[in-house]
Amino acid sequence: MPPQIKNDLLLRAARCGRTERTPVWLMRQAGRFDPEYRALRERADLPLEVLFRTPELAARISLLPMRFGVDAIIFFQDILTPLAPMGAEFIFRPSPVLENPLRTAADVAALRRYDPATALPFVTQTLRMVHEELAGELPLLGFAGAPLTLAFFLLEGKSPGSEATQARALMRSDRRLLHRLLEHLADMTTEYLALQIEAGADAVQLFESCGDLLSEAEYREFAHPYHRRVLDRLGNKVPRILFVAERPFIGLMAESGAEVLSVGRCVDLADVRRRVGHKVALQGNVDNRLAATGTLEEVAAATRACVKAGGHHGHILNLNQGLLKETPVENVRRLVETCKVTILVGRDAEIPST
Repeated sequence: MPPQIKNDLLLRAARCGRTERTPVWLMRQAGRFDPEYRALRERADLPLEVLFRTPELAARISLLPMRFGVDAIIFFQDILTPLAPMGAEFIFRPSPVLENPLRTAADVAALRRYDPATALPFVTQTLRMVHEELAGELPLLGFAGAPLTLAFFLLEGKSPGSEATQARALMRSDRRLLHRLLEHLADMTTEYLALQIEAGADAVQLFESCGDLLSEAEYREFAHPYHRRVLDRLGNKVPRILFVAERPFIGLMAESGAEVLSVGRCVDLADVRRRVGHKVALQGNVDNRLAATGTLEEVAAATRACVKAGGHHGHILNLNQGLLKETPVENVRRLVETCKVTILVGRDAEIPST
């Protein structure tokens, strides 16, 4: 039997429970802002796509944020990882690039189906190494890119940026083909996340990282149905978190089947709680740009305000998006420490924990 998790704050919050304090983890907490990560990258001297496929190094990187006091570890990988066995391998120089972006129906039809356990053994190995090293101290998070976000990368052949020209062209010219691609990606994503859960993930997050490029109509047609498809088929064995970058489509997000909605700075956390009640938990939503450029006191003040809005009830503190490369380590430490010592008393008051 797996060991009982000693610090289960995040898992209790993810099930909409009350917690004695608000749990905290940060998107991209194992990554480029961290000087220890950069030093490890320099010593390893490996392309990023090779680093992802080296379980010993990926596991070590995953565990680096433990020294900041976070309440969960997310394993080190990229949302584009499961595309390679389909025949669409991205390389990082330093940004992701696909040599032959999808352009035609034949390109979509050529994408291979595969068994993730066979094709991605390093994912299983990394998760099991991290799980073993944690030894029940903290929960382990898995993740995957949402189908539409993956489709945008495949169609653009790179990070979509703010235009996503090729993806938008396909939305207009051949909606049926785009839906065919999304169905394929949704099936793969479900199997990929199921593999992570089997390998020890205690919760999983679905990243709609291109959400901020979508109108509500586009989100309703091309994103929401595939969130539901993945999450419904995955089942509720572990908490499922839905992240949508900077879109206020709370009603649709709440209908996705996710236990946790990760919301951006475009919404007020307390207002979202009033709208959804305690049917779902919330994650977020300190501004990642403030975390990067703010003073220590500004970071602390924003963190306290976010904890207060969440009320220690079905709330996981996180950023609105991932940590930026230029974020000072001192700001990350202050954010995590402030969250952990901010204890709410009554309805509005807060006092520092001792």
